Amino acid sequence: MRLTLYVFLLALPLAAWAQTSLTEAEAVRLGLGRSELIELERSTVQAAEADVLAAGLFSNPTLSYSRENLNGSPDMVEQSLVVGQTFDISGRRGLYREAASRRVLAVSENNAGRRLEIAAEIRRSFHESLFRQETVRATDYWVRRFDRIAGMVDKLVRAGEASGYDRRRLARERQAAEAKLAVERTQWQRVLARLAALTGQTDEPVLSGDLMPPPLVPIEAALSQLDQRPDLRELSYRAEAADLEGRAAQRGSIPDVTVGIGPKRVDTGSTRENGMALSLSIPLPVFDRQQAGRQRAEAEALQARAEYHLARSRAEGELRGLYLQAERLRATAADYRTHALAATPELLRIAEAAYRGGESTLLELLDAYRGALETETTALELEQRAREARIEYDLITGSPE
Repeated sequence: MRLTLYVFLLALPLAAWAQTSLTEAEAVRLGLGRSELIELERSTVQAAEADVLAAGLFSNPTLSYSRENLNGSPDMVEQSLVVGQTFDISGRRGLYREAASRRVLAVSENNAGRRLEIAAEIRRSFHESLFRQETVRATDYWVRRFDRIAGMVDKLVRAGEASGYDRRRLARERQAAEAKLAVERTQWQRVLARLAALTGQTDEPVLSGDLMPPPLVPIEAALSQLDQRPDLRELSYRAEAADLEGRAAQRGSIPDVTVGIGPKRVDTGSTRENGMALSLSIPLPVFDRQQAGRQRAEAEALQARAEYHLARSRAEGELRGLYLQAERLRATAADYRTHALAATPELLRIAEAAYRGGESTLLELLDAYRGALETETTALELEQRAREARIEYDLITGSPE
């Protein structure tokens, strides 16, 4: 059943419904397309890319000037101006740059996971709003049926086949129904406002879609794609980055080499000689050989892989449970709508005929109408529960819809 709300079904101001319909896919597109979310994702990636840039840069060169008096004589001076540059001969810089690149991928997967969470939240809000919309539609239809009942009661009262009590009892029942409709509308307006906040809309759209979720694909297909979940891919990239950093730390015993070169002048007072100064310096890795960095990287890699396996195992268990729940709820909702709801028109016809023929009381007729509304709302509730289970299932599988 296509659950679309039309203007003539609700006794609300016409201006409030001068809107186009909004589908679930459109709501998700609007929510994920908000500029704030795009800026958040871009900024987190740019921050990670800055680490890649920093890891790939050469160290700055140094400029040193020296002046020395030779043999203690102020007339004998040696001066040199040397430019020095440190070189990475171990390959650590390339490994750190590659590790930083892996962390950029991890940040991108984190952004993808955030988008899945936001999409799921929008879908929940959309279908809760759709559920409330259809509940209002059903309740409004029930309230409008009182005009039909009132016509029957007036006709029977004039014919002397019904008492004035029936008319007064009907009026009280109608007041209760209108109060129920007012409550349902306020709840509907509340969830619509939340949906508008998630999608960035300023108006209240007419929702169009199905509460009943479509059938699921076989669970084996979902299980085979489980490793593609953004959170699992993020953990995988984090482990790879830690491995690369560990490899770089293992090369801590290979020191960087600093080479300097520049002009040199020796002034003896009577002569002046010019030459070239060349320097070479190497730190001796006696104490610090990147032991701490190596240990930290190994621990981070182990942590990321442990989190990966725990998360995957948990996701697989939740996926199997949600698959069964979603399928059974969907089957229950479909069966209820097919069998219980389909009988409602015939039951109402029998109840009306019995009241007109004097075979039943007004209370029994009103009870039949209340039962019809309860049957419709129960069908909607079952479909809503099936949809909620499907949204959770899609979130576990890493699917946006």
